[in-house]
Amino acid sequence: MAGRHRVSLTCVERMRTSPLCRSLAAVAFLAGTLLAGLDRAVGQGFGGGGFGFGAVGGISIDADGIVRNVDGKATEDLAKKRRVALDAGRQPAKAGKLRKVSLAGVASAITQYATTRQPLAPEVLLLGGLERVTHVFVDPERHDVILAGPADTAAIDAAGNVVAAATGRPLLQLEDLLVALRAIDKARAGGMQCSIDPTPEGLDRLQTFLGGRKTIGPNPDAVLLGMEKALGPQTVTVRGVPGDSRFAHVLVAADYRMKRIGMGLEPSGIQQLPSYLDMVPAGVKASSLPRFWLEPEYDPIARDADELAWQFTGRRMKCLTESDVVGRNGVERGKAPVDKTAERWCAAMTANYEALAAKQPVFAELTNCIDLAVVAALIHGRQLDKRAGLDLGPLLDETLLALPTYEPATSVPTVATGAKKGTTWVLTASGGVTFQPWAFAANVREQADVNAARTDALAAKPADVAGFWWD
Repeated sequence: MAGRHRVSLTCVERMRTSPLCRSLAAVAFLAGTLLAGLDRAVGQGFGGGGFGFGAVGGISIDADGIVRNVDGKATEDLAKKRRVALDAGRQPAKAGKLRKVSLAGVASAITQYATTRQPLAPEVLLLGGLERVTHVFVDPERHDVILAGPADTAAIDAAGNVVAAATGRPLLQLEDLLVALRAIDKARAGGMQCSIDPTPEGLDRLQTFLGGRKTIGPNPDAVLLGMEKALGPQTVTVRGVPGDSRFAHVLVAADYRMKRIGMGLEPSGIQQLPSYLDMVPAGVKASSLPRFWLEPEYDPIARDADELAWQFTGRRMKCLTESDVVGRNGVERGKAPVDKTAERWCAAMTANYEALAAKQPVFAELTNCIDLAVVAALIHGRQLDKRAGLDLGPLLDETLLALPTYEPATSVPTVATGAKKGTTWVLTASGGVTFQPWAFAANVREQADVNAARTDALAAKPADVAGFWWD
């Protein structure tokens, strides 16, 4: 279980012996979600933060790195600011079933920016309006690597998300692709992940607080507030990508939204996905700490015999769970009996992930980032740029194009809430995102008809194509 998300709110050893812990079903949860600080953004090629594509998930991070909810007025202002920036720039004016985006063209745009210092156009920042990558083509004759997939004109939804006008799905962003390309080599060992952990000191304080109480009383509010104070702020850790990047913010924001849904702090909007608390049966015994995390799963990537055409044939997000116990030496991962309710909630989350992503764009943002990381691992691992004779230096060189940076998330306040089931209250916490793009990029299979899509894509490129994309 090394590397998986480590969110835990624990009753510690006294969980099994204290009368209070046996009757307590408080759900302690990390409240908040993650919004990149728009005014703090750095990266003039991206508009110096003016375009504001860094914000995700409906949350804010202050200068101290503390994650908090963003208010409705800030969301409205963000949406207005992005619409103005989008309307002022050049972007694709139509949808495309299989849009082709030239990485050579992106590199050229970055090189031009390095000379003119004019911010990149929206069509570049949004990778030609791509909604996802379904194909990667190598073009040695034109010294190019091409990303292809369905695309649309960009729009700004009510929450300020940059989405496809027709489907409402978040568009891919150059910012995330550059983070993936620049970080992919270092991600070989541990993958990419986020983790939110209580501090050892907080766990000790919580143990003392709960161990000294014999009853919760008729009103649990005082105990829940005491739990929040005892545990204190929890630590946010991001691995595999820079913590001050938009990519990192997407990981944490998706994790937070999952926890809020699981703990009943906000509705999923999907009838088939109630909260974990709603699924807990009456009379349950609080004997373990169920922990939830998200992981992707890919079908083998199809390729032609010459490794010039690649197709992503399937990707799914899975919710996984295991239960922790707390002993004298701290939390023991996965040592408790299986929590059947947690398994049922994970199964519902997995089955309804795409429907959830349609309602809450941050979950689609997460799959976008994962896909771009796999693309980066495929290009780097198979040396597709070298096979094409393409210099990806402009995409990798921070001196040519510095990425926007945002306040990194360092801590979140603890918020305790709960749902009583008979005479029992259940103590739990949940969350996590982890994946290893190199493993997915290495899982390939030969498929003869993949090259036909490449042939058609290259033949469709007009000789006088303007910009860097075509249909």
